[in-house]
Amino acid sequence: MIKQVGQIMLYVNNQDEAVNFWTEKAGFQILAEEDNGQGMRWIEVSPSKESETSIILHNKEWVAKMSPGLNLGTPPLMFFTEDLERLHSDFSNKGITVGEIVEMPSGRVFNFADGEENYFAVMERN
Repeated sequence: MIKQVGQIMLYVNNQDEAVNFWTEKAGFQILAEEDNGQGMRWIEVSPSKESETSIILHNKEWVAKMSPGLNLGTPPLMFFTEDLERLHSDFSNKGITVGEIVEMPSGRVFNFADGEENYFAVMERN
């Protein structure tokens, strides 16, 4: 029986830029990095070492060659925060493209984009 979501695979065009975005701008940390020296490189990032779910940044071009037909689209991810306004301001001050804070039936939320214009959402959860 499945217990939880462990890792989310995110296929990116430029891994170094993606790592910079997730660590320097979004405040994540690198948990692990692997490189087989033949193009297969992945970097695991997470908001903290205690997080139950992490993101694995894969080279989109390499994955496309190794697994033709695989859906390489960006999954729609929803992150949670306890202080939405502070995070929105922090992201905006770091030059991250952010949307307006909006009220949804489930709570307040805003969207943001990484350097490759993949959009994600953040919801306030106490």
